[in-house]
Amino acid sequence: MDLIHKFINIVFPIVSFILFIYIIPALSLYRLLRFCIRSVRPENIAGKVVLITGASAGIGEHLAYEYAKHGARLALVARREEVLAVVAGKAKELGSPEVIVIKADVSKLEDCKRFVDETINHFGELDCLINNAGIVITGLFEDQKCITDHTSIMDVNFWGSVNATHFALPHLKKSKGRIVVIGSCGGWFNTPKVSVYNASKAAQQSFFDTLRLELAPDIGVTIINLGLVDTRLATTEFIYETNLDWAPMLSVQSCAKAIVNSVRRGDEYLTEPKWMHTVFMWMLFTRELMNKARHLVHAKRGKTKLHRQKSRTSGSLQPLDLKHD
Repeated sequence: MDLIHKFINIVFPIVSFILFIYIIPALSLYRLLRFCIRSVRPENIAGKVVLITGASAGIGEHLAYEYAKHGARLALVARREEVLAVVAGKAKELGSPEVIVIKADVSKLEDCKRFVDETINHFGELDCLINNAGIVITGLFEDQKCITDHTSIMDVNFWGSVNATHFALPHLKKSKGRIVVIGSCGGWFNTPKVSVYNASKAAQQSFFDTLRLELAPDIGVTIINLGLVDTRLATTEFIYETNLDWAPMLSVQSCAKAIVNSVRRGDEYLTEPKWMHTVFMWMLFTRELMNKARHLVHAKRGKTKLHRQKSRTSGSLQPLDLKHD
């Protein structure tokens, strides 16, 4: 058995390198042609039922507006019902023929079942589930006094999306619908002081990558990897503490528009902003160098107190010093 592994260790990299020379250009051309074709003929989502979690502000709010412009029917989920009502009103003004508001907490299993059931009871179908709700806690892991605080991050970011998807699957299978996961580049581009958040996003992507294989071709899965998004919650203090002050922010409006366009094309992945693809290549091929550079920046900044900042309005790296939705 050891001899087999030794043989594979030598031969497989050489064969793979040769194959990559031919496969990568051909695959790149295929992706370009597919993008052009699907951009010209995107899915018509008028009348489709779209369920959005964390829809009271930030990315979730603007996703509601973008889907409304295309005539989709909406089920908006968050904890702040009064704020959701305002978002629903604007969505109707922008063109959504029907919008319902559901007060719920995605970290609670029973709430996940309830908001899916309420959506089905009202509309009779479900075409798209957007797992957008998320929270983040910032601070050095070693400085935290109550380790159980991190349970809430996994409960919302990971289990919230998993549980909502579990209850939505039978209905999405009937409509041959789509699951959209609002993830983060933090799942692979690790920044200090958001360790468990990054882990939750990595777990989320791994789960839905696996689920895509299990559900194809009945249900599509689109995973969105976002960089820093410019919402009212992305404070200067948060950006500085997490060493992200070098990164230009993406406007929440253009972010939401890019996500909807990607879903209509049927993309499996979307990374915004696009230049984060290049950062990924740096991480892939020069990981030691990137780790050293980020460590030096972190060491220079020094340690700061733990700041709890939570957000249920976006899957990207964003702070919040307010209550949950």
